[in-house]
Order: sequence, then structure tokens, then C-alpha cells
Amino acid sequence: MKLALVTFLLVSLVLSSFFFQESTADYCGYKCKARCSKAEFKERCMKFCTICCQKCSCVPSLVTQNKHECYCYRDMKNYKGLPKCP
Repeated sequence: MKLALVTFLLVSLVLSSFFFQESTADYCGYKCKARCSKAEFKERCMKFCTICCQKCSCVPSLVTQNKHECYCYRDMKNYKGLPKCP
């Protein structure tokens, strides 16, 4: 009985993490597409926006402004100390 319950809980945990990752990817794709729509280098913008979104679980709303909406996104830096997120 206990083994079946433990197995059920582990399977539920694995499945829920899979669905959470899928929903995060959809959210990040949608938000980054909107944020990078007017960027000069769209592919690069999408790449870094998606990385930042997955780490921070948020993306500021406008293309180049409103970074105050997501402090993690705003404060992430690259190895040179410059802002990593577009």
C-alpha cells in the first residue's frame, strides 16, 4: 500500500514538472515574441529573452521599457557586467 502511494506521488511529481515546463515555454515564447517584435536583431533578442524568461518567469511588457516590472529580468547581467536581457 505504501509503495503504491509513493510510486503514485513520484509519477505525479514528474508529470506535473513536465507540464509546468511546457506552460513556461509557451508563456515565454508568447511574451518574448511581443517584446522582440520591433528589435533590430530579432533572433538574438528572442534567444536571450527566452533564457531570461525561463530563469525569471516574467518578461516586461514593452519592447525597450518597463524593466521595472520584472526585477530579475532587469538585474540579470552577462559576463561583461552589461544587461543580459533585452
